[in-house]
Amino acid sequence: MRSTAEERTLLPEHREEIAELRTFLDRVPAAVEPALLRGPDGATHSLPPEVYQALMAVVRALAAGKAVTVAPVNTTLTTQEAADLLGVSRPTFVKILDEGGLSYTRPGRHRRVLLADVLDYKEARRSQRRQGLDELTRLTEESGLYGD
Repeated sequence: MRSTAEERTLLPEHREEIAELRTFLDRVPAAVEPALLRGPDGATHSLPPEVYQALMAVVRALAAGKAVTVAPVNTTLTTQEAADLLGVSRPTFVKILDEGGLSYTRPGRHRRVLLADVLDYKEARRSQRRQGLDELTRLTEESGLYGD
C-alpha cells in the first residue's frame, strides 16, 4: 500500500510561522474558486481541491505540534492492505468481501479493492457505531442509569 521510498515525515520545526498560517487559514472563508500556489519565481498555479485539503490537514496537524507523514497510497489495494487500513485481519476482510460488504475485482488470482470503497466502508462502520452508542446512551438515560 505504501511506497516507503516516497514516504516523508515532517516535524513542526517552524512553530510560530505554522501558527500564523493556521490562524490565516482559519479566517479564510471557504472559497468558490481554487486556492493558488505561488512559487519562488512568482509563478502561480491553482490547486486541485484534494491538494488544498491535504495542505490544510498538514497545517492543522503541524500547528498542533504533531509530526506528519506523507506517504503515497495506491488507489487499488490488496486484501491485506485493505485489512490493515480497516484494522482487521485479512481473513476477516475476506469474509466481508464474501458477504458482499465491498465490491472487488480479481485481475489474476488475487482480489483487489478500490481505496475509495474501503474508505467509504470504514466511514459507514464508524457512523453505525456512533449511532449505536448514541442509542445506547439514550436508552441508559431514559432508564435512569446515566448521569446524576
